[in-house]
Amino acid sequence: MLSPEEKREMLEDAGDVRRRDHFRAAQARPSFMSLDSYLFFLRAVQVIFGPFRQSRRPTPTKLNKL
Repeated sequence: MLSPEEKREMLEDAGDVRRRDHFRAAQARPSFMSLDSYLFFLRAVQVIFGPFRQSRRPTPTKLNKL
């Protein structure tokens, strides 16, 4: 289930003409691999490398700008 923020972002994306054109161009371009094949590849890589450790500690930074 999508959060209200995710729904809002999807609706904004849907109304963005440039983003829509980018998606259409990506769909029209032939790919060397189907989506199913790509997902199978990603699963195989995950089996080989196993789960990745995730650090929960904050990353110290000095130059964060919003």
